[in-house]
Amino acid sequence: MAPGTPASGLRGLARLLGWRRALSAVTGCLLVSFLVIPGWEGSYAFLLVRLLLAGLVVLLVFGLLERWPARLPAWLPRWVLQVAGVAIAVPLAVAIAYSVFVGLSPPWYAQWSYRDGFKTITRSGVLVATWMAISALLRQVRSEAQRQALAFELERSELERKAVDARLALLQRQVEPHFLFNTLANVRELVDSGSPQASTVLASLIAYLRAAIPRLHESTTTMGQELELVRAYLEVMHMRMPDRLQYALLADDEGLALDCPTMTLLTLVENAVRHGIDPSEDGGRIEIRVRVRDGRCRAEVIDTGVGLHGANGGPGTGLANLRERLQLAFGGDAQVRVGPFEPRGVWAEMEFPARRSAA
Repeated sequence: MAPGTPASGLRGLARLLGWRRALSAVTGCLLVSFLVIPGWEGSYAFLLVRLLLAGLVVLLVFGLLERWPARLPAWLPRWVLQVAGVAIAVPLAVAIAYSVFVGLSPPWYAQWSYRDGFKTITRSGVLVATWMAISALLRQVRSEAQRQALAFELERSELERKAVDARLALLQRQVEPHFLFNTLANVRELVDSGSPQASTVLASLIAYLRAAIPRLHESTTTMGQELELVRAYLEVMHMRMPDRLQYALLADDEGLALDCPTMTLLTLVENAVRHGIDPSEDGGRIEIRVRVRDGRCRAEVIDTGVGLHGANGGPGTGLANLRERLQLAFGGDAQVRVGPFEPRGVWAEMEFPARRSAA
């Protein structure tokens, strides 16, 4: 609807005469009446009606100056214009009220009793109206400051969320080549050594990658899908060293549907293979346990490999990457713990809130 239509004009008037402002105007009129009544000799109802008419005029002036003129000189703040406009409007509004209710014949201002009442109402009205106008403007400034602070907070939260998403994506990209290159290097060793298992391992790797690659670009999966990924990885590793690697997967049924950042459990398992089982001449066993207790998901990876001190160079950047990904994914409410496993090996655990996937 065009701005100049009657409906748009009514909406504009409704904004000027909002119920909060109307209530403030009525309150101001009552306050002025209480200031004037001690010396008032006429009817209180007549006084109050006169004040309400004057208050309506002052309210309209305050609202109009809020929007008009659209542009002001740089040296004239709008709040100054509004307060000055209210102070000037009070005597004019009271004069209009007297003209409406007293009449112009004979002129009310020619009679001393009306002139006296006019001066009394005007003095009290200017005092109360300017005070209320300043209070209203201060409330507007405070409300606008709160609105801007909320807008800035929302914008900051959105930027932080985007930064977290970007960081998660970067860490995810670091996981992809780390895993893929290590696995392909294992296959190359079998090919170079002429192992008859090379073809079987390569076929298993191809099947694994077909299932794994679509998940590499997802930030979140379920613990059940993560365990499937771990199982496929361990099958490939078992084919590469069948006599030196045994494994077992144990998981609570209620934990399979929980949200889990992609390739986090796989990172622990890969570390166990690379830094625990592979360097050991006798190999070892890897056991994965997933439990849900007290609203928390705990995923353990235990290996009986060379242990923390026997690993060549330690676990590297894999665990640091894992810790950061979990912290970003769960807002700091996640932990990764690593320690020795007796009599030999390493115990690693990641713990985070048990959140069920919406899917």
